[in-house]
Amino acid sequence: MNMGNTNIDCILSTSQMARADQIAIADLRKSGRGGADLMEQAGLCVVREITKNCSGSNALVLCGSGNNGGDGFVIARRLKEAAWNVQIALLGAVESLQGDAYYMAKKWGGEILPLSKDVVQNQNVIVDAIFGTGLSKDITGIVKETLEAANQSKVIKIAVDIPSGIKGDTGEVLGLAFTADKTVTFCRMKPAHILYPGKEYCGELIVADIGISDRVVGEVEPNIFINSPRLWKKTFPQPSGSGHKYNRGHAVIVSGDSLHTGASRLAAVAAQRIGAGLVSVSSPQDALMVHAAHLTSIMIKRRSAIVEDLTDQRLNAWCIGPAAGLTNETKQNVLDILGADKKIVLDADALSLFENAPRELFDVIKSSENDECVLTPHAGEFARLFPYLKKLDKITAARSAAELSGAVIIFKGPDTVVAAPDGRAVISNNAPPTLATAGSGDVLAGIVTGLLAQNMNVFDAACAAVWIHGECANESGLGLISEDLEKKIPKIITALLCHLM
Repeated sequence: MNMGNTNIDCILSTSQMARADQIAIADLRKSGRGGADLMEQAGLCVVREITKNCSGSNALVLCGSGNNGGDGFVIARRLKEAAWNVQIALLGAVESLQGDAYYMAKKWGGEILPLSKDVVQNQNVIVDAIFGTGLSKDITGIVKETLEAANQSKVIKIAVDIPSGIKGDTGEVLGLAFTADKTVTFCRMKPAHILYPGKEYCGELIVADIGISDRVVGEVEPNIFINSPRLWKKTFPQPSGSGHKYNRGHAVIVSGDSLHTGASRLAAVAAQRIGAGLVSVSSPQDALMVHAAHLTSIMIKRRSAIVEDLTDQRLNAWCIGPAAGLTNETKQNVLDILGADKKIVLDADALSLFENAPRELFDVIKSSENDECVLTPHAGEFARLFPYLKKLDKITAARSAAELSGAVIIFKGPDTVVAAPDGRAVISNNAPPTLATAGSGDVLAGIVTGLLAQNMNVFDAACAAVWIHGECANESGLGLISEDLEKKIPKIITALLCHLM
């Protein structure tokens, strides 16, 4: 994945965005302009959204003392020029403003009210331009009271850059946050626009172009990206006219006992649907007939000792964990597969088994000659396997876990983060709430395994699998159960491959 050429899909941290602003302003100064021009453009972008989508003519703009407040003064002035009745309420005194924000306050020229819950009445639109991305402590006092009143109001609410009360790099709510119907941000998304709970407060997100070029974005060296086929399309496996099932890989899914077989079948069918040439279920003796009653094109391997099958070089990608059982046998099977240097996806039980000995797992992963290992924890499994990372924000936690374990991490959730040991990180934003259903994670594990079997590189395979998984859920709609997901894979990858070709 060559992320350096995909700036269109990047997400900028608050410090990276500040740096991009500085570079863009320095460029503007070469032609006699400056930061006020960027501020003017930002305010105009918000005004266009208001006038295009909001009825009525009464607007309240809540301003803070920083550049976000400066944007607010531009919005107020431009709305007034468009014949709106505009009120401004400012946190602090005008004299405390600095730089471009002070300049825009002076250009406003009208009355400036003190920030107060009392100003939130008889409005059609409320614009939040108090804090933006720079907030680092909980909201209290008069700001809290004002935001509470605004949130209770039934009018349209617009946030500038990010809703006040949301921490820009993490999505964390700092005590209380403005609940926006729309958020207009500039240049690129910030982490809080896509990470929960911050995403829920943004409403509809509009990313506006205010003149910061792709070159400038590249100079800040973005290292977080929105999951998109543009990131991994060049390595996605495509059928070849001369291909056959033996050169499309052989995926193996390790099954649990006779009462715990469904999860492995979900993974196996998904691995086959995504294109693996051959798929086998490695089954204990007591589960053979259960699998035989349900599977047709997927092979069933009687498992006496997994080390025997590991000598077969054709079995190149393995998945263990979905209902495999919290047993010593499962734990040993994990270690044996890793020791055989196979491509491997560790899910569910395969992760929980190492709750009390995560270092044992990480050491074996790192000692393997094959570095194509994927761990797929949800929040609970992550907290058990990486207890010292669970209080970190999701991106930092996933990156740290990848570096610590030596594996690619798929940190699952409504804002799934995929992280590599080298620090690359991708956030997916295409998963609908319907994916929160039993067995959907087993399907995801199978998709990753099927892509690994076809020799897609491990990080790209993880990203592609997460994106396809989300699109299958979107295609399925309401009433989704996990068995529906694999049936949608052909349509999704057909459309994907047509686009790629």
